[in-house]
Amino acid sequence: MNVLITGAGGFIGQALATVLVKEDRAASITLTDVVEPTAPESSRPTIRCVTADLTLQHVCDSLLTKELTHVFLLHGIMSGAAEADLELGIKVNIDATRLIFDTLRRVNPGVRVVFTSTTAVYGPPPSPGFPLTEANAPSPGSSYGAQKLISEILLNDYSRRGLLDGRIVRLPTVLVRPGKPTGAASSFASGIFREPLGGQKSVLPVSKDLSVWICSPRTVVKNLIHARDIPIEAYENRSRVVNLPGITVSVHEMLAALKAIGGQEALDLVEEEHDERTEKIVKSWPAKYDTTRAKQMGFADDGTLENTLNEYLEDYGRKKT
Repeated sequence: MNVLITGAGGFIGQALATVLVKEDRAASITLTDVVEPTAPESSRPTIRCVTADLTLQHVCDSLLTKELTHVFLLHGIMSGAAEADLELGIKVNIDATRLIFDTLRRVNPGVRVVFTSTTAVYGPPPSPGFPLTEANAPSPGSSYGAQKLISEILLNDYSRRGLLDGRIVRLPTVLVRPGKPTGAASSFASGIFREPLGGQKSVLPVSKDLSVWICSPRTVVKNLIHARDIPIEAYENRSRVVNLPGITVSVHEMLAALKAIGGQEALDLVEEEHDERTEKIVKSWPAKYDTTRAKQMGFADDGTLENTLNEYLEDYGRKKT
């Protein structure tokens, strides 16, 4: 098994690479991003870290070789940043992704590609609380959602034609993300835990009654690995798109969980500062899904919000005392 991960400098890419190393099934793993990713400690497999601009053909030619067996596409300009800079979002989320698809189908036809998409491909649900499935027509309420949907459609068609073996997984909002805030409109959802649990202030830009569809990092990585291993027959000649499992939580519930884990001291570090642009983007994402198809295909369900927070503290830090 020879694996390439794009966007590998992000925390999901790093967590995925660590799991792949522990599996000890890959002969080689290439990690690439716009800034050189960090390699997990390993004596085996061979790990190569590459700084790469995937919008350039010669860069894709050097990375996307016939020796690859599995490609995880995690790169992208996130929701808030893609809305703020349309041209950059198109360049990275559409143009670079198509360049990767077209290079792979030319040099390594049929290679397995796990593409991380987003539930932002949907617009607001038909009615509040309506559980969406893969059968519901996407109608993105953001440029990020539209750009991801375009790439989904292309990979789905290339898979139908046998040019690539695509596995398209729509990720919930991943919570809690370690490190610094990102350009995602949903970044606040991690920030209201990450910063207060580290003794720092955090801004809440949305209403407390807003709900979001979330999933823990551990479950997301587990499901990316599962997507890699699903036999083609499991798709039954249907769409390669799967909405990954998650849970629906309100901001009220998030703040209550923060208080339960970090106490009133942590809760007091969250400052309400409404941002209409952020709320508009996040409100356009449905907060409830029927993930029957994913579960039938063996994808893992997520745990409780409290469990997610405890996992974050175990993996990335511990509560201040």
